[in-house]
Amino acid sequence: MTKIIGLTGGIGTGKTTVANYFASKGVPVYIADEAAKEIMNAKEVMQQVQALFSENVISENGQLNRNYIRELVFKDEDKLAQLNSIIHPKVKIDFENWLKEFKEAPFVIKEVAILFETNGQNYCDATILVTAPLETRIQRILERDKTSKEIILKIIKNQLPEQEKIRLATYVIENENLEKTYELIDILIKKLNNIYILT
Repeated sequence: MTKIIGLTGGIGTGKTTVANYFASKGVPVYIADEAAKEIMNAKEVMQQVQALFSENVISENGQLNRNYIRELVFKDEDKLAQLNSIIHPKVKIDFENWLKEFKEAPFVIKEVAILFETNGQNYCDATILVTAPLETRIQRILERDKTSKEIILKIIKNQLPEQEKIRLATYVIENENLEKTYELIDILIKKLNNIYILT
């Protein structure tokens, strides 16, 4: 049976880069955030999400304004919980359907931004945490997003502390030097193949 390896990391750690490298090596990779984006574009889901908010959260292009929604739920934990209760079950079904396509693979990667925060590790055979020094993370986000250092630090503060994630993870990849990161992933792919092909 195909094993599920959860991949996660705080904002700016470069977990997408790591996920893309796994994919380039032929490992099936499921990006939960991308699936959630697709699901949120469905008309029925858009209506359910809009019903949660008194503000208009649908953009001029007819799709949900995800950045604005993120701002709204950032200030309101109840709204975040309600939003998750709409999206998460649909992502779970989508992943289960996706997994059927790769039942011959020894393992797949499931990339989830808030894996430990939602106890997602309980549904994985192992987990990989991507880490990076705080200043490196801040710099990456500043270059990528139109935001401020203050907002970035608030987001990081709201996420599960790094040490707690390290404690929960099976494997940790520090992603500061890209060449070294790729070497660590190559070693890990060999290790996981040895574990899961032989069992």
